[in-house]
Amino acid sequence: MSRPATTTGAPLVEVRRLARAFGAVRAVDGVSFTLARGQVAGLIGANGAGKTTTMRILATLDLPDSGGVRIGGIDIVDHPNLVRRRIGWMPDHFTPYGDTTVFDYLDFFARAHGYRGAELERQVAEVMEFTDLTPLRDRPAPALSKGQMQRLCLGRTLLNDPEFLILDEPAAGLDPKARLEFKNLVRILRGRGKTLLISSHILSELGEMCDTLVFMDAGRVVHHGDKESLRRRDDTGAAVFDIVIHGAGGADALAAWMLTRPGWRLVEARRDGGRAEFASSDPAAIASELRRLAADLAVVEFRRQERRLEEAFVDMLRRKDGNGGARPPAAPPPLPLPQTLSPQALSALPPQTLSAPQTSLSAQVPLSSQTPLSLPQAASAAQASAAEEGGAP
Repeated sequence: MSRPATTTGAPLVEVRRLARAFGAVRAVDGVSFTLARGQVAGLIGANGAGKTTTMRILATLDLPDSGGVRIGGIDIVDHPNLVRRRIGWMPDHFTPYGDTTVFDYLDFFARAHGYRGAELERQVAEVMEFTDLTPLRDRPAPALSKGQMQRLCLGRTLLNDPEFLILDEPAAGLDPKARLEFKNLVRILRGRGKTLLISSHILSELGEMCDTLVFMDAGRVVHHGDKESLRRRDDTGAAVFDIVIHGAGGADALAAWMLTRPGWRLVEARRDGGRAEFASSDPAAIASELRRLAADLAVVEFRRQERRLEEAFVDMLRRKDGNGGARPPAAPPPLPLPQTLSPQALSALPPQTLSAPQTSLSAQVPLSSQTPLSLPQAASAAQASAAEEGGAP
């Protein structure tokens, strides 16, 4: 576990046109990517995207229908036993034997890898020290906490000193302290020359740990690159802001205001405001909108935000589905805006806003062809909707 880090030379992992079907379901459909030595890669996708099937094939636990994988130049189908000496597999869930201690569990698997005598003792001791399991040496394995259990599973993965680690949801269910400890272990492993493939649903965490990200959807790779390349991909040029409104009903007031302002979209509503997107990053247009927002609402914070990985990924999938992607088009996500505008939301706006003419920004930004509602129109629609449900607002 002491080889120096390097990312030069031929790729350590080569995945070419990998395919695997279960009946009519194509779990993996033409997946291709490469990983350099010493690289930390994140494998990302929704449930059913094909992540675990891909990882199981790489770990020699399943056979592909077509395509191929080479690890260190060795074909995983032709020479699985040679490959297994060079890889470590950490599943998303495991159950240790009920009558074993931490030491017994690691000792058993170290013997299964062929260690004996002083070498066996040295390897088990080194792995326990690295994963901070030495104080738990004599504890029954089933009595471990979730974080301790994950460290035990990682320790088992490291026993054969693998070049390539395949970690399926290793941080799932961990508390914040355990997550930080896991991130630190990843950094140390990378510094020792290990190549890691880590799957997770938490994009922000993978963005911090990984050099490259492999995004899967419906069994296919839809993006492979670093986090900045994902943020730049399909970037519309919109600017994202975090806005905080003083007083109760800040989210309703902000949503009501945005119904009257072309180019705005509320991405995420909160009690005191929300995260909003404006259709232009032009400084003059943004300054004009900020002045209007501050004049109409009690704005206490207005911060420019970078595009989140989650937002970039979702936007990419939406464009893919809208352009004839492999998946059937999904129903549009629910809007973050309230279905009706409460009197509190309307009262939060100054009276002049209700009668002020709406200034078009069409000369500055690309806007939807849909005409936004004025606030009086929105209020009438809210009252009509409430009346249909059996009560006036």
